[in-house]
Amino acid sequence: MRATFREQLDSLRGALVVMGSDVTSAMRWATESLLDGDIDPASKCINTAATVRQRREEVEETVVTLLVRQQPVASDLRLALASLHVAADFERMGALAEHVAKIMLMRHPVTAVPPEVAQVARQMADVAERLAWKVTGVLETGDATLAAQLDADDDEMDDLHRQMFEVLFGQWPHDVRAAVDAALLARFYERYADHAVNAAQQVVYLITGVSPANQD
Repeated sequence: MRATFREQLDSLRGALVVMGSDVTSAMRWATESLLDGDIDPASKCINTAATVRQRREEVEETVVTLLVRQQPVASDLRLALASLHVAADFERMGALAEHVAKIMLMRHPVTAVPPEVAQVARQMADVAERLAWKVTGVLETGDATLAAQLDADDDEMDDLHRQMFEVLFGQWPHDVRAAVDAALLARFYERYADHAVNAAQQVVYLITGVSPANQD
């Protein structure tokens, strides 16, 4: 019975790895569509976000089933509960990537990102993708030290967020709609990064048993 239970927990962790990979790809496709004006990657992003939502529901069902049918010890319970938090963060990351893609679709065929902010948007996207990749790596390897790197990445995202607004509050040569789009994009990338950091903290809790509230 316990062997089967452990197999189910391992399967749960594997499902989270897949979700992490999906939200990484979703943001990559969203940014590609945004900066290149290509509809195909936007469609891939939206479809992937829908898949991530479905996977979160499956994770929740699996956790409920495990808790009802088994008698988990503390470490097993920790994995089950942390999985719920990680799945929720991944779902939100997928939704934020979808928001990025939809800005491109709303403005198509007009370029959604003016050249004044395109470089900052690209850098924010690179950091966002790096964060998601690292969270997925922590899930795969169980290396909690990798999660510590996310704080520095998140600080870089915050700096880029400020840079975006410095451009917007400078000599902005475009209309208000373009400024609103840029501000929203900055917010979407920043929140994506925040959820990646939250997910990483939960993964560390899953591995070490140290509560996110007590992590440095």
